[in-house]
Amino acid sequence: MDKPKVVLGVSGGIAAYKACELLRRLTESGHDVRVVPTESALHFVGAATWSALSGHPVSTGVWDAVHEVPHVRIGQQADLVVVAPATADMLAKAAHGLADDLLTNTLLTARCPVVFAPAMHTEMWEHPATRENVATLRRRGAVVIEPAVGRLTGVDTGKGRLPDPAEIFEVCRRVLARGAAAPDLVGRHVVISAGGTREPLDPVRFLGNRSSGKQGYALARTAVARGARVTLVEANTGLPDPSGADVVRVGTATQLREAVLTAARDADVVVMAAAVADFRPAEYATGKIKKKDGKEPAPVALVRNPDILAEVAADRAVPGQLVVGFAAETDDVLAHGREKLRRKGCDLLVVNEVGERKTFGSEENEAVVLGADGTETPVPHGPKEALADIVWDLVAARLG
Repeated sequence: MDKPKVVLGVSGGIAAYKACELLRRLTESGHDVRVVPTESALHFVGAATWSALSGHPVSTGVWDAVHEVPHVRIGQQADLVVVAPATADMLAKAAHGLADDLLTNTLLTARCPVVFAPAMHTEMWEHPATRENVATLRRRGAVVIEPAVGRLTGVDTGKGRLPDPAEIFEVCRRVLARGAAAPDLVGRHVVISAGGTREPLDPVRFLGNRSSGKQGYALARTAVARGARVTLVEANTGLPDPSGADVVRVGTATQLREAVLTAARDADVVVMAAAVADFRPAEYATGKIKKKDGKEPAPVALVRNPDILAEVAADRAVPGQLVVGFAAETDDVLAHGREKLRRKGCDLLVVNEVGERKTFGSEENEAVVLGADGTETPVPHGPKEALADIVWDLVAARLG
């Protein structure tokens, strides 16, 4: 079979060197990659590097090998175009249809999915002109990944850092897997909770659960690849940030409730994939609880935590907001799931059987998605991203 053809556009930012790692991941996973840098990008990484790593000649202008009409052919033949890093200048050119070099010509001729991974200083990312350019590109169907927060050039820190190349690769892989399907979550804000809350007992102990957060992260990565703006509220996962998601870190159920309710104020969809502790210790011991010889420990009194899923479903911040819940059950899975769907009042409920060696910490999942409209969608055993795609299919259909 022919290898999928990927065009890697590189614009002139200090993060250009990170695109070498993205190029390596693409080529090693079986993609035929053509690198198209801008002239300014070559000040950071030379043409010889790109050519050696990709196995293709590299040029920046439309006059090289003119008999092959590269400014048309490269974009026409591509299965995916990804621009990483995408500077503010490149986003502006792409949004306004300028074509003054090989990369911008390629963007105009491409009829395949296009992914932009922005990288710039925070002030440039937050400027109204950049925000409007990003909105324009998203309206046209391009996937514009939200930049990461972290160290920028010099001593500056803030939002604008190029996401990790491994995470950009995951977005590209998911976009390619969808083929010519349009990014159906463009313009939507989705809030996803992931992980497991921990309820402190004393300074060194807590009540927790086995949730790894991997399903929530799969939902976040898949939503980014489908064009959504993603807010991920993560509890104690230790996983790397999904590329393009705004990540809010919490520890306890009350912290997760506050973060979810805040993010849900303008959300189209709220997905509660986190395993939220039902109870917490009634009292917190400020010092470590000591073991006393010959004496049994005092019983630990518990109090209920807030029911975040039911609260979000009952008091939707946005008209038409969709709410998706998860139910982890150990027996009578569907019966308990149907009862929970009725009781919680959500639109969809993903029900799966869990246990010490089932679902938690695994890369795979198996579930049934129950709908408030009476539908039941079985999801066979497979990768968690496959379940994520089915959830978003069902959500997109209900969003219209």
